[in-house]
Order: sequence, then C-alpha cells, then structure tokens
Amino acid sequence: MVNTLGVAVVGFGWMGRVHTQAYARVPHHFPQLGVRPELVTVAEEVPGRAEEAAAQFGFAATTRDWREVAADPRVQAVSITAPNFLHREIGVAMAEAGKHIWIEKPVGLTAADARAVADAVAEAGVQGTVGFNYRNAPAVAYARELIASGEIGTVTHVRVRLFSDYAAHPEGALTWRYERERGGSGVLGDLASHGADLARFLLGDIASLIADTAVFIPERSRPTGATAGHTRATGGELGPVENEDYVNCLLRFASGARGVLEACRVSVAEQNNYGFEVHGTKGAVFWDYRRMGELAVSRGTAYQDQPVSTVFVGPGQGEYAAFQPGAANAMGYDDLKVIEAHNFLRSIADGTPHGPTLDDAVHSAAALDAMSRSVEQGAWVSLV
Repeated sequence: MVNTLGVAVVGFGWMGRVHTQAYARVPHHFPQLGVRPELVTVAEEVPGRAEEAAAQFGFAATTRDWREVAADPRVQAVSITAPNFLHREIGVAMAEAGKHIWIEKPVGLTAADARAVADAVAEAGVQGTVGFNYRNAPAVAYARELIASGEIGTVTHVRVRLFSDYAAHPEGALTWRYERERGGSGVLGDLASHGADLARFLLGDIASLIADTAVFIPERSRPTGATAGHTRATGGELGPVENEDYVNCLLRFASGARGVLEACRVSVAEQNNYGFEVHGTKGAVFWDYRRMGELAVSRGTAYQDQPVSTVFVGPGQGEYAAFQPGAANAMGYDDLKVIEAHNFLRSIADGTPHGPTLDDAVHSAAALDAMSRSVEQGAWVSLV
C-alpha cells in the first residue's frame, strides 16, 4: 500500500525548483517506496512566482506567506529553500507545527541557528534532513566505503576544494548573499559548508582548524528589482560586499589525519570545480564532481610508483542502480537531489533518519563558526 504525503516548498528560486522536480521524480526511480509526495502548497514572496510554479508543477495552492504553510493541516513535510537568514525562523516554526523538514544548508547563519532547528526537530519528534547533496554521489559513497574498510590504509591527509565562478563577474548584483546580516559568512556558508560536511563524512570529526579569508570584489551594484540566482546589475548604487569571497583552512581530525579545505566563489575559469583527494598509508582516492561517475583509486603494496586506476561507478555503489543499469552511464546534479528526496521521504515512512541529519548541519556550521573565529583571532580553534 502506498500512502500519500502532502508536501510544500517554501522559497521558489532555483533550489525550490530543484526540490519540486526531485519530488516529482522519486516515484519513477524508487517505486518500492511506500509513500508518494503530493504537491500541496508553494510559498514565495516575489509576486507571481508561486503562481507560475503552481501552473508548471501542479501545486494545489499558493501563498506569499510561509506561515500559512505551517498552519495548513494538509502539509506534512516541507522543503525550506528560502534565503539563509530565514532558515532558523522557518525551520523552527515548521518543526513546532509538526512538519517534517528538508532544509538547505547552511541552516541559518550560525551554529546557534542550526542547533535551534535541530533542537526543534528533536523536540517535535519529526524527521529532518539537510541539503548536503554531494554525499549522494555513488562515487563518494564508494570512496567512503574504501576508506572505512582500510583499503587505502590509515588516512594521513585530505584536500577538499570547492571553486566556482558564480560570483566572479564584477557586475554580479549585490543581493542578500553578499550581506552579513542576511547572507551570513559568504562562501563559507555557500560552499565551505559542503566541504566541511564532506571532510567529516569521509574522515570523521574535525578536532581543530585555522583559517584565512578574503574579499576580492569589495563593491557591487544594488539590484533594482526582484532577483533569482546570480543576477547581474549595472548602474545601480554601489554597496559593500560584507562577507567572504574566499576561504582557506587547515584541518586536524580527531583521527590524527590532516587536511586542507579551500573554497572560492569568484574563481575565474572554474565552474563547479568541486572534489577531494584522500591519501592513506597504502593508497589514495580522488574524486572530481565534474566527472561524477568516476573515482580514481590507488591501492596495493607498491607504495612508491603505485599506479592509479579509474573506476566507473555502477550498480551496487550508492543509489546508482536506481538511475542506470550499467556502469559508466552518467548521472547529474538533479539526480543527487532525487536521492536526497528519497532519503527524506524514506525517513518519514520508517521513522528512522536516512541521509544527513540536522546534527550533521550543526557540525558543519560549528566548523564554519570556528573558521570565522580563527580569522578574527589569527589562531587555531578547537571544535572539541
């Protein structure tokens, strides 16, 4: 028997659209799941955007006030894809209203925000998951399996990179993303939050870190109308960029391993250059998001001059089999969000968490806060 679950999406920019499409695709890729999402309401304050979403995707209702979603008994689960500064208020309110939540990272502006949402979810007894989608790549799942099994020996060091050019153009509009009060810590929340989660997902808890940050484009033009994504603006009043374009961080893990995490949103010639290299005493694994279905693996007993092989992921690794029947068939970003939606709905159906939880969001946010403190203090900061 398949049960219907009423879902809502709060915030319908690009990410709200991605969540909506993921809900629609879940039954196709995971037909055995005993619950089917039903699109009940879309909430978006920009005039006309919610109505366009309803017309395209079939939401039963629209609203410009997310509080109506919290009060709607038809809604059992909510995707929170609004700007970062609203995550805490909306997340806490939805949990207190008894709604399960799928919330995008970085779950507010600080670790205190993430912890408040986590506490509300725990107290309400609802399920909560977070948009750490890169965990869901089958190659990442395979890398974690190899590391945990000791195939590459004891991990010695890791490098995690997240370089992008989405903010590289000097005419990029001065939206909420560049304001400290609404956008938080800039590239730390946008990209380094993924990096901190991936590092912990692969290697375990981060014990301490030291960081450096920079703003490379100090002023941008204010937009004159509603924006979505990374809109350009010219001729408007110039305003200051208040948060970080770049972060570089040294990590020490509880295991004794060392690491480097680097992220930048203004890297000209870099489009979604995300990935990691994990080195151990007997081998290494390498992953590049732009070649999502490949994992470079070195293992054996040669140590010096040991070769590296490329493994094309296939059925049996992560959730690959839900999308393709044989190895080396490509998956894409939206597929990772379908896996995320499946884990969320499965968590609700089982009453057991699947995928990243709000506790994982707290750990990531704590690392970001520690990076900011490290920059202020010019010193190592402990996370334990």
